[in-house]
Amino acid sequence: MTDSSPYERTLAALDALHAQDPRGVDVAGKRLPLELWHAGRMSAWLEALDEAPDARVRLAVRGQHLQRWQVPRDDYPAGRVGYLSWRRDQGRRAGETTARLMREAGYPEEDAERVAAMIRKQGLGRDAGTQAVEDCACLVFLENYFADFSRQVDHDHLIRIVQKTWKKMSPGAHELALWLPMSDAARGLVEEALAG
Repeated sequence: MTDSSPYERTLAALDALHAQDPRGVDVAGKRLPLELWHAGRMSAWLEALDEAPDARVRLAVRGQHLQRWQVPRDDYPAGRVGYLSWRRDQGRRAGETTARLMREAGYPEEDAERVAAMIRKQGLGRDAGTQAVEDCACLVFLENYFADFSRQVDHDHLIRIVQKTWKKMSPGAHELALWLPMSDAARGLVEEALAG
């Protein structure tokens, strides 16, 4: 039997941390740690976007939400500035931890830093790996969180959020998003946002 690869060791380490999430989600009658489930959805969308993604992109996508429960959104001020600060700090933390796990698994520093940069969303719109991380995050949001989110946010704000989300996505992600099953209300909001 051969030793596992740096990729396999890093993936296992990421998933071990994801599995520590105290929050859970019920999937097909089974309770899963929320973050582990979320990471799985991110990876599934990557496979839909790219037939043969690079191992570094796979790790960036898998590590994007790493240990997010440890720094709750409520620890930051309300409003856009607080949200953006929280998101930036979460990206930095997830990137640093993923890079450390990669180095421990045998990856060279340049690969570890490359993945950290993708998780921090550096080069969005210009870098294919960073774009893949963003596309997967947007698709997971639209697929799993948008319906509930749309009931908590006023209509005009929600339309702006959908428009901003759409602008960050690649054409390939747009195509996948249009095939997502949605309630009539949710689809109507998306159509209104895209028409605006």
